[in-house]
Amino acid sequence: MTVDEIFPLVNEQGEVIGSASRRECHSGSKPLHPVVHLHVFNRNGEWLLQKRSPRKDIQPSKWDTSVGGHVDFGEEVATALQREAREELGIADFVPEFLRSYIFESDVEKEFVYSYKTLYEGAIVFDTEEIDAVRFWSPDEIRSLVGKGVFTPNFEDEFLAISEILYNFAP
Repeated sequence: MTVDEIFPLVNEQGEVIGSASRRECHSGSKPLHPVVHLHVFNRNGEWLLQKRSPRKDIQPSKWDTSVGGHVDFGEEVATALQREAREELGIADFVPEFLRSYIFESDVEKEFVYSYKTLYEGAIVFDTEEIDAVRFWSPDEIRSLVGKGVFTPNFEDEFLAISEILYNFAP
């Protein structure tokens, strides 16, 4: 991760319309840029979450989506998803299932999110520069901590939006 990274800018349909630096995308000017999320589940239906490093420029030290990262300029979404899973968790062999795309806006950025899920039972070797810890959480455990500052706002929003579909309970 460097501030000189170049991200594509997209319109509200996800079509590339330009480019900008990481610094510009996270400056508060909120150009819409694409990101990928991969929700990793085990056979027990538990959700693998990562604890973001305290060195992250956005939401440091909070629990977050299994895998999340920016799409690089000129990169396909599927390629970014594979790259991020490999870089963050050491996962190279998985079958992603598309969940949804949506726009998420925080105080400093605006993202076009491509969200996927996968079942994975293999080894996890996480990037200690970007991630402090990983662990599996039950959906009830996550639900009991929503709104208490444990998770990133983006993860909470996504959890609430897809938990009814995945676990047959309302948020």
